[in-house]
Amino acid sequence: MACKFRFAGARTNVIDGGIAPSATTHEETTVKQKLTSMPRRLEAGGVCIQANDWGELNVARIRFPKGADAAPLLKGLPQDLCQCPHWGTVLSGSIHVRYADGSEETVHAGDVYYWPPGHTVRVDEDYEAVEFSPSGPMCAVIDHLNSKLGN
Repeated sequence: MACKFRFAGARTNVIDGGIAPSATTHEETTVKQKLTSMPRRLEAGGVCIQANDWGELNVARIRFPKGADAAPLLKGLPQDLCQCPHWGTVLSGSIHVRYADGSEETVHAGDVYYWPPGHTVRVDEDYEAVEFSPSGPMCAVIDHLNSKLGN
């Protein structure tokens, strides 16, 4: 599955996964897609990452079941931590985040967050979020997770 989804030329509209040129002539990109229809990039053991790369931005629906722990899957990355920054909002549940400096926090439904590179997570209760990340680093993390899962 390709990690990049690029746009070129005049304004482009992406609606429900399809691409249609716009009548405008200035360069910009608009994107719209149903959250539930995004492609599944990783699915195993109740973990599901549905994501699309829109230019240099990855947009993802992240779902983790209670008890999920990313630490074993991140082994092999620098510091055995996720090296991709994420901006997001928690739709339901909560997630515990540990950073490279040893600090920790729990993010709950209704919270917005920024996690810098160098973090891992474990899930306290079933969790769902919408997350925005740079496409390249997010693709590398998803590829690493899939390789650990044998996908």
